[in-house]
Amino acid sequence: MKRPPLYNAFEWSGFRHWARWLYRIELDHPERVPAAGPVILVANHESMLDPFLLGLVTPRPVRYMAKAELWNWRLLGRILDGLGCFPVERGTGDTVALGSAGALLADGEVLGMFPQGTTRPYRDRPWFRGAARLAIATGAPLVPVCIVGSEKALRPRKPKLGLPRIRLLVCEPIVVPEARPTVAAARALTERLEEAIEQARAPYGPPAHVWFDSTAA
Repeated sequence: MKRPPLYNAFEWSGFRHWARWLYRIELDHPERVPAAGPVILVANHESMLDPFLLGLVTPRPVRYMAKAELWNWRLLGRILDGLGCFPVERGTGDTVALGSAGALLADGEVLGMFPQGTTRPYRDRPWFRGAARLAIATGAPLVPVCIVGSEKALRPRKPKLGLPRIRLLVCEPIVVPEARPTVAAARALTERLEEAIEQARAPYGPPAHVWFDSTAA
């Protein structure tokens, strides 16, 4: 399969090596990510760095959905295209984006998703069901990944840079039989994903966010 051009550029630049050195990254159980075939990586979302960090759990290129508003900036949109990202209208059940994601999985690619949908540290960030719905519709396995510490590297909302130790904790894969993606099934599977990531994070405590209420956005 064709690798996105800017993804190749990151590989040639030694991004993996320098990121792991800079943030002293602890990578736990990367072998749980399948070496071939379709897979959906699902992670918590605490920082704009998270897509770059999630890509470190596997040598395979990871394709991402990203909020459609980012393509309003032409240069940023071209960069996202070069990284193999594609837009999604959040909270709308975007059938075009879901179709694109399904096609990528049918081609045996890796899809990265952040069901919280935002890095903004709202006290209440319910998980969207898109990843679960895709897994059920395609039969692609889900691999939950817990990212710990990224909010200290690039704080959301009120940007602040830091050099914390970052941990990438790969949880046990969830095998998902292909079926009709009902709301009930997608909700139950989303709860499993959220619980797996919360359990992985428990020894490290909650994110070090400057929390605020969603009504104060």
